[in-house]
Amino acid sequence: MGAQWKAKGKELAANAKGRAFGKLAKDIMIAARAGADPASNSRLRMVVEQARKISMPKDTLDRAIKKGAGLTGEAVSFERVIYEGFAPHQVPVMVECLTDNVNRTAPEMRVLFRKGQLGTSGSVAWDFDHVGMIEAEPAAAGADAELAAIEAGAQDFEPGDEEGSTLFLTDPADLDLVSRALPTHGFTVLSAKLGYRPKNPVNPTSLSTEQLEEVESFLGAIDANDDVQNVFVGLA
Repeated sequence: MGAQWKAKGKELAANAKGRAFGKLAKDIMIAARAGADPASNSRLRMVVEQARKISMPKDTLDRAIKKGAGLTGEAVSFERVIYEGFAPHQVPVMVECLTDNVNRTAPEMRVLFRKGQLGTSGSVAWDFDHVGMIEAEPAAAGADAELAAIEAGAQDFEPGDEEGSTLFLTDPADLDLVSRALPTHGFTVLSAKLGYRPKNPVNPTSLSTEQLEEVESFLGAIDANDDVQNVFVGLA
């Protein structure tokens, strides 16, 4: 399943794409606080590229940039909050939220975690590494992921979620640097973000089919919450 949970199946994926626009618009607004020009705002440049990769409508993209940069007169106030705990069967989970009202989000998370276990700050984070995650695909035949990782300054690499893609892992501070370098070493960047990788992921073979379905159902309910940006799960 990997470190970041993603919806499976055509219907789920279609619904997830609509939610992805809303989630990414928040990231764009947050990044645009530092300036509306992607050329001089590296964080904004990365999320704009990600928006284009998933075919976000241009007017939605432009509106999010202007709103975040304060060009529309609307106040944008999002707080990033991390909730830690366990999915059913003791699978560790890190839930990253962007919310304009923690007093709404916190009780919603408590309800969603009833089928698992909501922990305190630090109760699960120790079992995850905070890293930069860059998903990229070969721009031409023969591109060497190992060589690209070394030359671009990535710490490690592994197969990505998309067919034929590679996930390059970096130090958080090197995310933009490596993202800029990879295209010169034969890879097209599909997405780049900070996230969490499990140190000791649970092996799915240790769970029954029914138990895995319970975990999937739990993660799906968490991900469907409007305030949730990313769900990172300790399942190999």
